[in-house]
Amino acid sequence: MDGDRMISLTDVAVSRRGAMAVGGAALGSTFALSIQPVSAQTMITTPTDGLTAGAVKVKTKDGKEMDAYRAMPASGTGFGTILVVQEIFGVHSHIADMCRRFAKAGYYAIAPELYFRQGDPKGYTEIPKLIAEIVAKVPDEQVMGDLDACVAFAKGEGKADTAKLGVTGFCWGGRITWLYAAYNPGVKAGVAWYGRVVGDSTALTPKHPVDLAKDLKAPVLGLYGGADTGIPNDTVDKMRAALKDGSAAAKKSEIVTYPDTPHAFNADYRPSYRKDQAEDGWKKAIAWFKSNGVT
Repeated sequence: MDGDRMISLTDVAVSRRGAMAVGGAALGSTFALSIQPVSAQTMITTPTDGLTAGAVKVKTKDGKEMDAYRAMPASGTGFGTILVVQEIFGVHSHIADMCRRFAKAGYYAIAPELYFRQGDPKGYTEIPKLIAEIVAKVPDEQVMGDLDACVAFAKGEGKADTAKLGVTGFCWGGRITWLYAAYNPGVKAGVAWYGRVVGDSTALTPKHPVDLAKDLKAPVLGLYGGADTGIPNDTVDKMRAALKDGSAAAKKSEIVTYPDTPHAFNADYRPSYRKDQAEDGWKKAIAWFKSNGVT
């Protein structure tokens, strides 16, 4: 990757159109019904010129085929690799666009549809029903294995350098980012956007980020909103304390809390979007990956 290449959110086109249909649409081209209508006035669409981008099929460890959206520069090899982990709504247009933003910055980015065994989140109109019927049934162990499969896929394509591996995720994917950084010793760095850090232990979700600080194998940058009603500040403070007493990678980790900022402040297709915080978070994310060997 060209280490000097970066993309600012102001460099990409803002679309006032949004794909709204879900039936039969290509992965990453629509939004879930549960988050309609989207805010087309602020929604960012990164063009594909100069990129190889689109849906791919990833073979999982149990022999299944998992849909994923992948983007990378159209020419060159040896790109740093970024796993992009979805929100609870699956791999929709915004998550695909995040892959393209990383690709414009010179990375190979891949976002797998991690609920594919449990169902399609895009057809749900009610978030509580989506959580109960799909999200709550997704085991952490399954997710870790499917992310491993994406790393193997990226390596197999021959364009990515998976020795320079980073992981980032949003909301549900923010929590997964912390978990994967504790699970895979090959990860160099993670960036967790407003991911839950505490929770009840269950058979499917036995540990949470605050429980895994001692096991972190790569430093993680956490980006949180000070006015996030779903992730209280005191839980983020617990994570900060756990990092101080954690592994060497945990001690290198950092958490940034943006004052008076809601959950999902990077989600430019939603009313929660905060342009200044999103752009600052993006700059910090790129700098974090570069400073930790994901270049």
